[in-house]
Amino acid sequence: MIALFCVILVGVVGWFLMREKNLPLDVHLGPGTGLEAPGMTVQLADETEILSHVGEGVKVFRFAPNRRVLVLDFTSLLEQGLMLNRVAALVEKVGLPRDRVLNDAELDAAILASGDTMETYYLGHDYQAADLNRFFVLADRDGVRLRPQEDWLRQVLRQEGLLGPDTRGALISIPQVGAGHGVDAAMRAGILRHELSHAEFFTSRDYAEYVRRFWRDRLGDEGRSAFKRYLAAQGYDPANEDVMANEMQAYLMHTTDTRLFSAASLGVSLEILGRWQADFLLGMPNGWLRDACVATLPSAGSVLRRPRRVHQRSSVSTNIARVSTRRPRRIASVRAA
Repeated sequence: MIALFCVILVGVVGWFLMREKNLPLDVHLGPGTGLEAPGMTVQLADETEILSHVGEGVKVFRFAPNRRVLVLDFTSLLEQGLMLNRVAALVEKVGLPRDRVLNDAELDAAILASGDTMETYYLGHDYQAADLNRFFVLADRDGVRLRPQEDWLRQVLRQEGLLGPDTRGALISIPQVGAGHGVDAAMRAGILRHELSHAEFFTSRDYAEYVRRFWRDRLGDEGRSAFKRYLAAQGYDPANEDVMANEMQAYLMHTTDTRLFSAASLGVSLEILGRWQADFLLGMPNGWLRDACVATLPSAGSVLRRPRRVHQRSSVSTNIARVSTRRPRRIASVRAA
């Protein structure tokens, strides 16, 4: 009887210990958070399928044309901010430390100082796998208490093989229609293409090298200065040349919604913007992103479709000068990462 009692006692104690061990998981991922438990099904989808998705909580996609890319689709800008704003502060926000992760009070103060809220710090996010891995390594090193949404993110990244210092992959996020701050179907599509271009930069060596060369050799001092002013005003670190080049390509070529980006917001003429776009497109590496770019920038794309005259060489500068662009409506710009 004593032995039986001991066995029962050990079992009860063990049950309570297991229950306490799993308690943080229940708190982080339980009802009301909109977050599914680990082991979720990640759907393979293209742009059209992602944009058509409607649902509660957070949906995770793997991008079909580039399977190194994960896409988080949020119904709430607040949930998106709670999950990813601290990563933004570490990776690319100007004036914030690059060697440690901010705690809650520091992050809240940084967002307030920027003139934003948790919802508006970014409308969309993009990060390479190595930076996400560094974020969690630094947080663990310094004992920074992460939010439930960030703990959930770590589990998803681990499940999908995107945590590791040498992993080549990317994570992006977008809000659903109705998430707030003017997000309609057109803006949702614009944010998705913008963030996908960042993901291509993170995962395609050919594309990343082309972007860096264009930034360094083709855009010129005038272009670099214009983009640095524009991006610094949005809180990006102008001293980080890779961030500057990456954001340049995403805005210049892949953000056609004038509420998000325009020649006027950049402070240049439509003709100059059109020339830069055509020049970029002429040397852009083949792939899904180039095809999509030709479709969404018809004026710049016309340079590629124009037949050459017999016995006459047409220089790049001549082709660029012929590009015409439509005048966009001037709408107050908002921010996409």
